[in-house]
Amino acid sequence: MKTKNYLSGTISSIILAQLKAKGTMYGYEICQKVKDLTEHEIQLTEAAIYPSLHKLEKSGIIFSFKEKVNGRTRKYYQLVEGKESLAEEQINELIRFTEHLRTLLNPSRV
Repeated sequence: MKTKNYLSGTISSIILAQLKAKGTMYGYEICQKVKDLTEHEIQLTEAAIYPSLHKLEKSGIIFSFKEKVNGRTRKYYQLVEGKESLAEEQINELIRFTEHLRTLLNPSRV
């Protein structure tokens, strides 16, 4: 399945959903979780998610912090306290959009 063309407008919402579910994650971990949850159908690359992570951080919805793990420094991301409703709103917008897409792509089911 070629999902690359469909992902560009959804990456931020995917990231927010993963952070909402888990709390704190680092970039590679988000990529792996998405791959696992979609049975390898959707494979985000770190190069694809980091611009979205930086944009979300700049907008104040998430924040990052660094921590040493096994001698390596990892950058973790987390929702900003009090911004959960903004994250939920963005996730719900994508859910509504995909429901509309499903209707449009299967007009015989309406």
